[in-house]
Amino acid sequence: MNNTRQTKTFIGAMMMIGVGTAAYASFATHTPHAYFALAVLALAAVSSRMKVKLPGVNGNMSVNLPFLLTAAVNLSAVEAVVITCISTTVQCWPRKNARFNAQHMAFNLSMMVFASSAASLTFHLVSQSAKLWHSSTLGLALAAVALFLGQTAPVAGIVAVTEGKSAGHVWLNLAQLSFPYYVVSAGVTSMVQAMTAHVGWGLALAVFPVMYVIHRSYRLYFTAIAETMHPEVMVRAVGAGA
Repeated sequence: MNNTRQTKTFIGAMMMIGVGTAAYASFATHTPHAYFALAVLALAAVSSRMKVKLPGVNGNMSVNLPFLLTAAVNLSAVEAVVITCISTTVQCWPRKNARFNAQHMAFNLSMMVFASSAASLTFHLVSQSAKLWHSSTLGLALAAVALFLGQTAPVAGIVAVTEGKSAGHVWLNLAQLSFPYYVVSAGVTSMVQAMTAHVGWGLALAVFPVMYVIHRSYRLYFTAIAETMHPEVMVRAVGAGA
């Protein structure tokens, strides 16, 4: 990430938005689920290191996305934000001998906190409305959209600032690559909700090993795409699970 005034201003604004959204979401009266939260936290942290390199983008996508969406729609906003912060820190922590990038970490944390808070607020607002038909299903769909936009829009913005590229073009490229995974994540979260209602959350979490298979499939698929791409279509991104 380039060390420019525009970049610092954008990151500072993103941090303020993330903190403000998280603070507002924390005032929401959602019932805490301590044991479920700890289980989701453990799975999110472990899976956050399972990454898929996005072709055409200098960034990657992590397998922890379904866990973050599960936290947003099944736990309190505070629990969802804590899980997001910890898993994102684990995800972005540099590997051995790699240099720690404070700007990179600050941007990704604030972006993910904003996206998670927006998803949690959206779901609980919709699901609490008795006037909406199948409000829980609609809430999950809208929460997935909020998480999707909350992650991809800031990434497109920071790329536009640092690289002088079109934010719309970068966002469209990210959306085409990552949107199917958000749909899969919403489906997995829906399965967890259905299983939790009938057999309890402990057994419901057993559905998550399927994410390893999906991770392997995405790696093979994106590797094949990257091998056929022309270097000129490459764009630089710093989020989306970077």
